[in-house]
Amino acid sequence: MGEVERSLEELLEEKKRVRNPLVPVGALLTAGVLTAGLISFRQGNSHLGQMLMRARVVVQGATVALMVGTAYYYGDNPWKSS
Repeated sequence: MGEVERSLEELLEEKKRVRNPLVPVGALLTAGVLTAGLISFRQGNSHLGQMLMRARVVVQGATVALMVGTAYYYGDNPWKSS
């Protein structure tokens, strides 16, 4: 029984990745820009670090918008009353 449940969970996770292919890309971009910003702050370049932190906010917002838009498009609307 556990085998069936695990394979079903894997199938559902794969389906989510297929429906949201840009969300993992957005998450990686967010992490990359955050890392670059922290490195630039550490090196003393506060102007570049500030620009990268602003860019991180934009990329992170785009990722969240993709998640919400894709969920709405496929009918997984959490605000819709059952």
